[in-house]
Amino acid sequence: MTLSKQGGRSYNEDTYGHWNDDRYVVCVVADGAGGHGGGDVAAAVVRSSVLATFAERPGLDADLLRNVIERANLDVVARQAEGGKLSAMRSTVVLAAIDLHENTVAMAHCGDSRAYLFRGGAVLTRSLDHSLVQQMVAGGMLDDEGARLHPQRNMLLSALGAIEPAPEIGISRPVPLAVGDVILLCSDGIWEPLGDACLNETLQASRNPSQWIEQLDAQVRSRAKPGYDNYTALALWAHADDDVTQMLP
Repeated sequence: MTLSKQGGRSYNEDTYGHWNDDRYVVCVVADGAGGHGGGDVAAAVVRSSVLATFAERPGLDADLLRNVIERANLDVVARQAEGGKLSAMRSTVVLAAIDLHENTVAMAHCGDSRAYLFRGGAVLTRSLDHSLVQQMVAGGMLDDEGARLHPQRNMLLSALGAIEPAPEIGISRPVPLAVGDVILLCSDGIWEPLGDACLNETLQASRNPSQWIEQLDAQVRSRAKPGYDNYTALALWAHADDDVTQMLP
């Protein structure tokens, strides 16, 4: 199930996509920056690049996933060379790669778009943002809630669209999936206004993927401030037959 809306902005710089064959599934969310004609282009380049590169050589190997994101970065840089509004464009990226034969998932990201794995209605693991406030959390100066509300919470330390320094890329080890597990990929327009507690609560209160996504949409809108950010979520659920199904609109 997916959700992507422009929020209080005049256009949507978020995007998402997926690819699958008989064994592998890859899903991606990208959040562009750089203004109209820039951020949305960057996010679209990242989506297309990630899906095409993964399809050439699908798998959950860390080096393979790193190459997928590095290739997307080079593709964004190549488009920047066109100049104009594209010259300063950037994008975050988060992806989940699933092996349906082994029932495992690996996640990779750059920036502050997040990957969550929920088990039993609670967060089992999530990606760590490449941001100033995440460094402050790691240093013990803030907790997660304080970071979510910090005035510098949007200051990224890494994003796609640069050669020097090279973007920082986070890659998880493959994790076995259990029946009932839920994977969420989302831009900061979802997790920032809601927080992990709300994500947990709405998931526990939802009977199916569609209801959960509807709840996330309603919660973002109810907490929205003027000019609030684009918001995008992509959710996958592990079903009783040990298969992972993505429910698309």
